[in-house]
Amino acid sequence: MKVLQLKSALFLFLLVLVAEVYAQLPPDALTLWYDRPASNWNEALPIGNGKLAAMVFGGTSMDRLQLNEETIWAGEPGNNVPRNASEPINQIRRLLFDGKYQEAQALANQAFPRQAPAELNYGMPYQTAGNLLLSFDGHDEVSNYRRDLDINKAIASVTYTTKGVTYKREYIAAIPDQVLVVRLTADKASSISFNLGVNTPYKKYSVETQGGKLLLSGNTTSLDNKVGKVRYQVQVLPRAEGGRVVASDSSIRISNANAVTLYISIATNYINYKDLSGNEAKRAAGNLAAAVKKNYNAIRTGHIAAYKRYFDRVQLDLGSTDAIRKPTDQRIAAFAKSDDPALTALYFQFGRYLLISSSLPGSQPANLQGKWNDKLSPPWDSKYTININTEMNYWPAEVTALPEMHQPLFEMIRELSITGKESASKMYQARGWNVHHNTDLWRITGPVDGGFYGLWPMGGAWLSQHLWQHYLYTGDKAFLKKNYPLLKGAAMFYADVLQEEPSNKWLVVAPSMSPENSYMKSVSVSAGTTMDNQLVFDVFANAIRSAELLGVDEAFADTLKQLTKRLPPMQIGKFGQLQEWLQDWDREDDKHRHVSHLYGLFPGNQISPFRQPELFQAAKASLIARGDKSTGWSMGWKVNLWARLQDGNRAYKLIEDQLSPAPLETSGQNGGTYPNLLDAHPPFQIDGNFGCTSGIAEMLLQSHDGEIHLLPALPDKWQKGSIKGLVARGGFVVDMDWDKGRITRLNVHSKLGGNCRIRVHSPLTPTSKNALKPAVGPNPNPFYELADVKAPLVSKAAEMKKAQVDEGKLFDFSTSAGSSYQFVQQ
Repeated sequence: MKVLQLKSALFLFLLVLVAEVYAQLPPDALTLWYDRPASNWNEALPIGNGKLAAMVFGGTSMDRLQLNEETIWAGEPGNNVPRNASEPINQIRRLLFDGKYQEAQALANQAFPRQAPAELNYGMPYQTAGNLLLSFDGHDEVSNYRRDLDINKAIASVTYTTKGVTYKREYIAAIPDQVLVVRLTADKASSISFNLGVNTPYKKYSVETQGGKLLLSGNTTSLDNKVGKVRYQVQVLPRAEGGRVVASDSSIRISNANAVTLYISIATNYINYKDLSGNEAKRAAGNLAAAVKKNYNAIRTGHIAAYKRYFDRVQLDLGSTDAIRKPTDQRIAAFAKSDDPALTALYFQFGRYLLISSSLPGSQPANLQGKWNDKLSPPWDSKYTININTEMNYWPAEVTALPEMHQPLFEMIRELSITGKESASKMYQARGWNVHHNTDLWRITGPVDGGFYGLWPMGGAWLSQHLWQHYLYTGDKAFLKKNYPLLKGAAMFYADVLQEEPSNKWLVVAPSMSPENSYMKSVSVSAGTTMDNQLVFDVFANAIRSAELLGVDEAFADTLKQLTKRLPPMQIGKFGQLQEWLQDWDREDDKHRHVSHLYGLFPGNQISPFRQPELFQAAKASLIARGDKSTGWSMGWKVNLWARLQDGNRAYKLIEDQLSPAPLETSGQNGGTYPNLLDAHPPFQIDGNFGCTSGIAEMLLQSHDGEIHLLPALPDKWQKGSIKGLVARGGFVVDMDWDKGRITRLNVHSKLGGNCRIRVHSPLTPTSKNALKPAVGPNPNPFYELADVKAPLVSKAAEMKKAQVDEGKLFDFSTSAGSSYQFVQQ
């Protein structure tokens, strides 16, 4: 009983502490707000509970709630592995090894055409459910308008005054209740009157009223060789307090109510990627019936508690100025030329908000647009693009204390490890599993978009890194044991697929490519690209280490060790750059959005200023040559890369570039941020939001290189601030305050115990008896074990510059699981 009382007291203390932290922030520090309704989708505000999502427009005479349910996708179950692909792949490989690159690309284009053949498909699009429309008579002229999204509570709201009455609407994607809820109130009785309707862009759908509910029923589209077999139903139930509710055939009229609560449930017949036997109407009705048993305040309270369980784990304070009093769109427009550090903190937390809202446990992973999409044919089908974009979505998950949000991705990887056996065996005659550069709800694993873009068999290699990284952050050995077959299966595929290239007798993946880039006009297909080599190195290293930890597969691990020795080293090319390809084909004027060969710098850990200074400098040369301004997600990646290069000012410049108004064009390479803080490729892609959130964390804390590096890339503009709750590998949770670039207070909480090694740039002293000792030799903490990276081959033409970095000081201190350790400025 005393233990329970102690835990309860500690929980209450932490709640009070979090409340005090937020109480110190300005009232709008965690709020996006605007002084007018959304005029288009890129101004609307996103809410979501993992499975359901909506965009809030906040109109006065006509309000629109654009609706999504995560399993509303075109098509039906089934993979997309092409027939008779093995022989063309062998032929393409031979042409590459013979130096006949254009012929290899021509054969790739012929064998894997740009448009899907009649008997095949290149994945299905994620699709919208439709719109809920609220029409208000006489609300054209209003005053005191405000539309906002409070990401501290995950609640959107609209307020305005018309004809002497102040109206308010709150919008919630209720997490525990799995419904959307809209609450309408007014400060004068009997003032709420409106029409409730629904529509959808599908050509065939039905709208009816039944039992006081408004129902929208639809069926997704057919595409390529797949028939649209996902059925869905939207059910809307208004509960009025006072007034009248009258239903017609296809709409509902609420008149003279004091308050109204709208309960919105959406469900499909989707059970899993191979089963569509569900009853969408029954499921939607069941969620609705459970929700309406609760009043609005109960739903609101439960939702806030469920959300804050995750969100409150991390707090970032970079200071604030008067800019915080302006609407968010105005702050974005002025950011690059103003002093508005609070917008950076808001943007960081907005990424965490989006990850919680789109990837709660039990849901599908966040796709290219998270869960927010208003189209039937969205850009790039809003699929899972796994040559960078899906992985980027989950970069913030561990470091910003949202590991539960990783669960949907892990489940998708598990499913791909099943469907990916087909592509591995039929296309490559290999064991294990693989997937190419795209997948969808149906877990396709074949090439997508033809031989120029799609012949990249490395998707499983990159996705599997998330499994290993989760283990490094959490130390969850049961998780590692459960997922070891996935890591082993990925390694088995590359153990079988690697081929000896003729020049140096290295083992390489061929055919493949450096994602979406070309080394000569219209030629992408290649052998042994740098990114592939880095990925295979990590796949093998993860499987080897996992087998050792679990005490299994010693012979297989030995095989992987021998194969690793024959992988190509990284190479430094003629202008001092990290080569993107096996040959020195890089161009100094190449501004391509993908920087795939820098995977080893971030998110990998194969390039260190302290262990591989030549590679570190070469990576920097590559990034400088690529330039800064690009698509939104590319700039998000570059924030992380410049953070790893320990250049906080350059990383901050990328944040400025990202937090600039997105162009009006709906395509191109000039990214930025829309008024609603969503990332622009353009058009909208959510990955840039997550990339920047991760990048800001990397600027403050890094734990990939054998130690916890504190403030590794602090920009001049962040001279004073605090961060609470960032997570380092090995289960260390870090809080720190800094002033004039020097840490003034540090708290390290150890979840797992073991040695804690920190790299600092200003002297610290412990507040307890725990001693700081100068670090010597490798870090004995097993979560910080580093794989050996081969020395690079350097071109004779390269003029190498010495890496200029502040090494700081390394210290060790011992920790016990569950204990915290405090340090202050010396």
